[in-house]
Amino acid sequence: MDEWEEQETATSGTCALTSDTSTGGRGGRGRGRGGFKNSFFSDGDGQNNTAERSSFSRRGGRANEEDGDNKNVSRGRRGGSYSQGGEQGGRGGFGGGYRGKDEEVFAQGHGDTPAENADASDRPRVTYVPPPPSEDEESIFSHYESGVNFDKYDEILVDVSGTNPPPAIMTFDEAALCESLKRNVSKSGYVKPTPVQKHGIPIISAGRDLMACAQTGSGKTAAFLLPILQQLMADGAAASCFSEMQEPDAIIVAPTRELINQIYLEARKFAYGTCVRPVVVYGGVSTGHQIRDLSRGCNVLCGTPGRLLDMIGRGKVGLTKVRYLVLDEADRMLDMGFEPDMRRLVASPGMPSKENRQTLMFSATFPEDIQRLAADFLKTDYLFLAVGIVGGACSDVEQTFVQVTKFAKRDQLIDLLKSTGSERTMVFVETKRQADFIATILCQEKFPTTSIHGDREQWQREQALGDFRSGKCSVLVATSVGARGLDIPDVQFVVNFDLPNNIDEYVHRIGRTGRCGNTGRAVSFYDPGADSELARSLVTILSKAQQEVPSWLEESAFSGHSPSGFNPPRKHFASTDLRKGPQGGFFQDGSVTSQLAAQTAADDEEWE
Repeated sequence: MDEWEEQETATSGTCALTSDTSTGGRGGRGRGRGGFKNSFFSDGDGQNNTAERSSFSRRGGRANEEDGDNKNVSRGRRGGSYSQGGEQGGRGGFGGGYRGKDEEVFAQGHGDTPAENADASDRPRVTYVPPPPSEDEESIFSHYESGVNFDKYDEILVDVSGTNPPPAIMTFDEAALCESLKRNVSKSGYVKPTPVQKHGIPIISAGRDLMACAQTGSGKTAAFLLPILQQLMADGAAASCFSEMQEPDAIIVAPTRELINQIYLEARKFAYGTCVRPVVVYGGVSTGHQIRDLSRGCNVLCGTPGRLLDMIGRGKVGLTKVRYLVLDEADRMLDMGFEPDMRRLVASPGMPSKENRQTLMFSATFPEDIQRLAADFLKTDYLFLAVGIVGGACSDVEQTFVQVTKFAKRDQLIDLLKSTGSERTMVFVETKRQADFIATILCQEKFPTTSIHGDREQWQREQALGDFRSGKCSVLVATSVGARGLDIPDVQFVVNFDLPNNIDEYVHRIGRTGRCGNTGRAVSFYDPGADSELARSLVTILSKAQQEVPSWLEESAFSGHSPSGFNPPRKHFASTDLRKGPQGGFFQDGSVTSQLAAQTAADDEEWE
């Protein structure tokens, strides 16, 4: 859901927040149990049901609640209808602006209908201002140590496809970083580059567009931040200065608030002591506060789609100087939920064309349909970097599957957590209501638990993550909001209480553990009645990661009862550039479109 559409219910999901979470939220009127007040015990005024119903993904069908600023599919909710031309809230492009429940409202009277205008005027303003990030150098550069398997990264296969790729670097010294960046890289604990950094840094430094696919926890953020910051410093980026409209050199977009804030903190760390000033904008926070921060200067702007377009619409961000456009979790940014926003962004007044900017896309998964969409945003000679198996799970994560029915999952989870002791654990569920419900059950069972999902207020989400990072709560129950990009130290255990509706989401979820060469464990509850569509893809994932495949899962995968809508694993796990032909060579013009007809025909024939 987009920030301008998001249903901001103040629900509780934590043991730690029981005294603060019963106020103010729509749909939060249900009766609490054991001092834990939640919306899932009652339908309230129907807002929660609306939010869940409108979170269904066109690609998957089940609730896909990765929110950040995500409007998964439902366009016509109370935040204003999304017109066919991609306009939100007003007839005249950005004239109406982006707004939503609990968002500050601007450009009053520009809604599509009188009812919308009346509704907007009644909405309370968001007044939450997050605490400023620490200025303490030790805190800025804090990091967790790389694991025992970090050196094995050197053994990972790497494929760079496209014309004339630059040679890889073997050390950070070869990256020709300025002294300030070198110093900050060293303070951050970086000793040698990971494969995605060895190849990605020189590609970006050479001015090439890039689509990069590497396993979770492999250092993708530094792979794009370091060359961008180096180039800005080498070109003499203007020092921060006050202006009502800021014109950043780089724009970085990510699907969730938590992820974009994490990227901002990384940019702030690497830019420490330099004249480059990163800024972050995302929903759930006072817009006025972010505008004031933005006006003090901005070279690198990090944002979620809804709030970023909001700032552009308000005239607070100009795009004429943009040199770098980065899409992190790019497969998510180009699917049905975000694609219109991304097209709207690149078509915004002043945004340089793709020929006149550098576009960079990073993710752990790049399905072929997303590669085809991505070609619209990249120069035709872009490079494709595949580190390991495209769409593959991290081999440092031990994956286990438990066959269990829907109503036996709860007891299975409790037994599992009792056996793990106080290990830091993330539990993934499919719906917001389920997240609160499971968090409550675990609290009653004396497990220190918190939760994060799109119906929680922003301060609650930030406090939940803070409690989990600090160890105050050893269990975090999360929806898809927590599945991508979050880099939380010492997560030893991931539990898929509900399996997701697509294999890419599974890869991202278990990637919350086993990061930076550390080992981790993932246990998934497999319900034969609900998860059979995923069976073949799971078998492929396990096989590629050299993990044991349970005989019952293999039998389910190849029993001949898979739904006709199943996407063949080969399409998700091919470690080759989509532009490559069947024999590994490029099609005549090296483009995706020239290949599409031949590839589609071959796929249809093979999988009919």
